[in-house]
Amino acid sequence: MSMGKMGDGDDDDAIVADINMTPLIDIMLVLLVVFMVSSSVAIESGMDIELPKTTLTNQKKEAEILVITLSKEGTVVVHGKKVSGPEISRRIASTLLELKTDSVILEGDTSANLGKAIELMDMAKVAGAKNFSIAAEEGKKN
Repeated sequence: MSMGKMGDGDDDDAIVADINMTPLIDIMLVLLVVFMVSSSVAIESGMDIELPKTTLTNQKKEAEILVITLSKEGTVVVHGKKVSGPEISRRIASTLLELKTDSVILEGDTSANLGKAIELMDMAKVAGAKNFSIAAEEGKKN
């Protein structure tokens, strides 16, 4: 800088009062991803059931497993879709083929009818399922 420009009134060193939005946007995108992932887990079965408690659980859960949910009222949900009557067997068979799996997880409310649960497992076995798991929450047994 020359001496003549020092007193001209140029404000090259003025304070910039703009807010840098980049870190805020980065944080918001991370939060969005976290909420998307956590909400997809919560929506998995679509029914409000109380799982039985167990001290031992299998931490490994694959995405390509058929989930059958049984409520205490006897309502059946196959892979997120409510079904009833003779449609249950067809839905189980078609979903097993669609997912290209032979694994089934049975989610049942602690107050659900055991006979209905066995019936659902038999339907899945006839439809081609070979591996069965029963969903439970980790915690103290009642």
